[in-house]
Formats: sequence, C-alpha cells, structure tokens
Amino acid sequence: MDQYILAFVTGLTTGGLSCLAVQGGLLASSLSRQVEADLLAARGSGKGRKPSAKPDQGRLAVSILLFLSAKVVMYTLLGFLLGALGSVLQLNSTARALLLIAIGIFMVGNALRMFDVHPLFRYFVIEPPHFITRYIRRTAKNSTDFVTPLFLGALTVLIPCGVTQAMMAVAVGTGSPLSGALLMLAFTLGTSPVFFAVAYFTMQLGRTMEKWFMRFVAVVVLVLGLVSIDTGLNLAGSPLSVSRLFQDAQTVQASAPVQELPAAGDGTLFLAAQNNGYSPRRLSAPAGTDLVLNVITQDTFSCARAFVIPDLGVEVLLPQNGSTPIEIPAQAAGTVMQFTCSMGMYTGEIVFGQ
Repeated sequence: MDQYILAFVTGLTTGGLSCLAVQGGLLASSLSRQVEADLLAARGSGKGRKPSAKPDQGRLAVSILLFLSAKVVMYTLLGFLLGALGSVLQLNSTARALLLIAIGIFMVGNALRMFDVHPLFRYFVIEPPHFITRYIRRTAKNSTDFVTPLFLGALTVLIPCGVTQAMMAVAVGTGSPLSGALLMLAFTLGTSPVFFAVAYFTMQLGRTMEKWFMRFVAVVVLVLGLVSIDTGLNLAGSPLSVSRLFQDAQTVQASAPVQELPAAGDGTLFLAAQNNGYSPRRLSAPAGTDLVLNVITQDTFSCARAFVIPDLGVEVLLPQNGSTPIEIPAQAAGTVMQFTCSMGMYTGEIVFGQ
C-alpha cells in the first residue's frame, strides 16, 4: 500500500508539473476546439444583440475531465501490460521525438487556423466523424465534442514525461499486472489535479479578455506547439533547437554540482545529473579513444534521471543515488555529441577535441 501512496504523492507534486510540460499541449489543443465551438455558437445566437464572447465553462470542465479520464484509463492499462510483459511497449527516444515534433506542427497549424492565416490550415483540426457529430446534435441541445478530448487524452500514453517513465519502470519491476495497473492508476490520479487546475484557471483568465479570447487561446496553442517542436528536436539530438541555441549563446559556465565530482581521468568522464539539469553542461573529451561516461545522481528525482544520448541510441533510467557508467566509442575530432533528458528539457553536449 505504501508504494501506491508514494506514487500518488509523486504524481501530485513533481509528476504533475513534469507531465504538464510535455502533455499540456495536447490538453490545450483539446480545449481550443471546444472553446472555438462555444464562442462561434454564442455569436451565431445573438439575435440582434451583441453576443457574449465567453465560452461555456461547464462544458470546458467536462472536456478537461474527459481528457483526464482517458489519460487515467490508458495509463492504468499500460501499467497492467508493463507488469505482465515488461517494457516492450515503451517507445524509444527517436519515436517520441518524431511524435512530439508531429504534435507540435499540428498545434502550430491549429493556432494559425484560429488566426485565419490561410485556408490551408483548416485541415489542422481533429474532429469526430460526421455521422457521430450528427448523432450528438440530434440527441442533445448542447452537444459536446466528446471524441477530441478522449482521443487526445489517450494519446498522452505515447509521450510520457521523465517522472512517468520512472513510474513505468517501477511498474515493470512489480512483476504483477494488477500491481502495475494500481501503481500507474495512483500516479496518474495524482497528476490530474494539477492538469485540471492549470487548464481551468487558464480558461477563466481568458474570460477577462472578452473579445480577444479566441486569440488568447490561439496564442497559447501556438506557444505550446513551438515548445513541443523544440522538445522533440532536443530529444532527437538536434543542435538547432531554440532552447539549445539560447543556452549556447549564454556564457558557458556550469553551476557547481550538488556533489563533488571526481576528477576526469584517462578515458573517464564524470557528469552530475541534478534535479535542475546536468552539470557541467558541456564536457570536453579526447578524440580517437574509447571513453566511459559516469553519470552521478544524488537524491535526483527529476526527469534528468531519464538520460538519453540520441546519437548512440542510449536510453538509461538512472537510480536516485549512485553512479552509472556509459560506454562511448571513439569519436573523430570535432564531433559534438548531444545528451538530454527524455523530455528534452535538460540538455548538454560532449565536445571531442584533438
């Protein structure tokens, strides 16, 4: 029972914020469709008076709950499968990167559609089949798009954040389908209050903007779409992501690690994986020789534990405390090898010299 309580508390704290950074864009896309439908309906029923530019808050809450319900169900099923079959159902970093980029492109296109930039962007919207839409409209006066939030909520299972991946690894270790399902259920329920609160109050904030509300939602979706693309580029090991370029433009001076790192020796490098990223962010290494990178953790709970080197296909879930050796084959002089957390949030690089 203690592990389920711990999983719930983890979701309620670090897990909720961590997952929101990766999956919040899907929720924003879901809500933008509902908001747009509500506002257009309100404007169409003005009957000679100025219609209110306020979305139906009750239906927004329903959309958020549908999204979260689908998310909870899918992760519970995933926990069941992980407990029974191991980690074979997890996507590798390349697949997650491509998925994040694709989702980001869709969100940017959706935002540009809301800005009415070009008719081409009308295709950037997820809608239920027409026969379902017609059925809902016939059976309810105030029809709600149930399909979009359910579909996007289920899609979150394909892009787990670093903390979620840690919980998935624990689910694998249970060796029991029931235990794995209960563990992921507790964790996902814990993340839900953060998702609901942030989404709902963001929409409430938009109410104060009245006639600019549609543009407000479009801007949110656009920004989150760009963040999703940037995260995917980081996870793919691209040096061209905006966040990586911004970090490179700053003075390259790593903050002092929490723990004292051993001095690098012949063929040995050391890297601290901290709760706020990696230190040092840039490592210098000799070219033409095999190396061992020792990644050290000390009370590390963030997604920095999910360590990825895209060029080598390395994906390691680091322990909360300890040192994890990673073998790096000899590289040519001038090679720059990127590393990142599984969310693309924390990044760094190894520069191979002469």
